[in-house]
Amino acid sequence: MRKVKEFEKALERKDCEAVLEYLDDYLEEIKKEDELRELLKRLEDLALECEDELAYELAHEIAHIYAHLDEIEKGIEVYKKIAEKYRESEEKYSEALYYLAAAYEHFGLPEKAIEVYERLLELEEKRGDKKEEALTLAHMAINYEELGDLEKAIKLMNKARALFEELVDEKNYLTSLIDLAHFYYEKGEEERAKELIKEVLKTPRDTDIEINARLVEAEIYAGREDYKNAFKSLSLALVKAEESEELFEFAFDTLIEFIEDLFNEKLYREVYENIDVLVNAFEEDKELKDFFMAIRELAKMKEGIENKFEEVYKKVPKELKEFIDELKKPKLGLGLAL
Repeated sequence: MRKVKEFEKALERKDCEAVLEYLDDYLEEIKKEDELRELLKRLEDLALECEDELAYELAHEIAHIYAHLDEIEKGIEVYKKIAEKYRESEEKYSEALYYLAAAYEHFGLPEKAIEVYERLLELEEKRGDKKEEALTLAHMAINYEELGDLEKAIKLMNKARALFEELVDEKNYLTSLIDLAHFYYEKGEEERAKELIKEVLKTPRDTDIEINARLVEAEIYAGREDYKNAFKSLSLALVKAEESEELFEFAFDTLIEFIEDLFNEKLYREVYENIDVLVNAFEEDKELKDFFMAIRELAKMKEGIENKFEEVYKKVPKELKEFIDELKKPKLGLGLAL
């Protein structure tokens, strides 16, 4: 109750930071839709008075509430109003367009995102801001790939890559190579994709660069049905990701999706013959070691061969057992992909 009162006070005095701090608690207390819509009106008005990051954080929260109501366009409208507010300031207007495009991306509207990025690109080209121009081209490429237009995606990402190279921006240059590798893989040009990944991995790189490169490398190997090397690449990514909790979660989720797809396709042999690379990589981490061993034994059980599943399963932590329990259930084939 105290947090609810704090929220109401913050809203009254137009304290954007405090409103964001207490918003989730306040939302839990709302039981009626008309109350929620009344709150949304007040939040929308406040978003136009907030400055800089706080305005966009609040717009993000508002958009998510509207998405819950299946009215995402009303949520996006807040970003449009913020952009209009800054129309006379080129720097702030460009920033607002970026957040507007990112919102369209976030809510799965790539066509709309591209339209806004095109407007942003015009401003960046006009003022000669090559770094921002390259970043916008890269975003546009990703959205075209989302739409299935790989030719356009590759063309735009190559433009971004060339600009990053010219600017000697190594991290973004390498990121563009990883994206291009993914695009070429999707286009069926696996050798070209592999060449680009080799270019990225030929010398030690930033952690996130190496992890993303390894994940795309695993995607390429999986496409070739080379599951031994796919597991190896995923293992290398996961070990490297131990340096960052966020990156580890990202790499682990990708690995889990891969294993789930193999089970869905009933490719059990491919799992139990290759997952030991992960068992061995996490020899010192008993929880993960037991988890990977349990998956191996479950794959054997699904294949109908001798296994130690029940013995190993008992050792797996409760939070990891949930995934294994899902794998145990019979499922239809859903298509193998990373």
